[in-house]
Amino acid sequence: MATTVRILAVLGVAYLAILAILFALQSSLIYPASQDVPPLTPGYSEVRLETDDGLSLRAFHQEADHGKPTVLYFHGNGGTLAGASVSNRAVVEAGLGVLLVEYRGYGGNPGEPSEDGFYLDAEAALQWLSDEGIAPSETVVTGNSIGGGVATFAAQVLADRGTPPAALILIAPFTSLPDVASQTFWWLPVRVFLNETFPNRERLGGLAQVPVLIQHGTIDNVIEDSHGKALARIPQVAEFQSFDGSGHALSFEQRSQEARRDWILALRVSDTR
Repeated sequence: MATTVRILAVLGVAYLAILAILFALQSSLIYPASQDVPPLTPGYSEVRLETDDGLSLRAFHQEADHGKPTVLYFHGNGGTLAGASVSNRAVVEAGLGVLLVEYRGYGGNPGEPSEDGFYLDAEAALQWLSDEGIAPSETVVTGNSIGGGVATFAAQVLADRGTPPAALILIAPFTSLPDVASQTFWWLPVRVFLNETFPNRERLGGLAQVPVLIQHGTIDNVIEDSHGKALARIPQVAEFQSFDGSGHALSFEQRSQEARRDWILALRVSDTR
């Protein structure tokens, strides 16, 4: 009996130690920020996004052909501007504009990554588009993986202002960060100690009038496609595209990009400048 108690005590201490370590390291686990500073992608121009808390963030912009909308793109937590360029190659080739946002703490940008910080970065991107004369009605907000959480926030900001975006596209999204974390770490009370939430399910409920496209691979082992399917049932005008045999790198695949391109062009959004 005494031996059993000692074993249980040791296991309990080990479990609490794991909890303490994960709590302390959660930011670095959620945001494995690459510090690589990629060269400017050919065809793009380098721009600066000025945040309300005083940061100047490097970003890439590709101007739209006349009459074409602009994609505002937020990459995943392990992404870079170079990778985001690859993810939007087919979109750019079709003449659509693209603003690739690089987050604080990523790619040589100042600041530390966080959910609230990413939201400030998104607002800086929206302000930059406004300053350039690109209206929300000409903007397709797009996010990949955790970038979907930033994209839904940006779409909500525009909708709350009475100027909703032309559309919202989510690639391999989750319903919320605690939802997906609790699946990955099912043996830990992640909902208790997780600081970040990215509540996509909640936000999409308020975007019923915004056209929404959700893409998900059937063998995504990072964020199960059940998340994308659940989100697609929320908005009244959502379309779900399933990609058989695709994993979490779906955004880089040509067929994903072409499907996004075709969906955007079918919206008949025009840049009236």
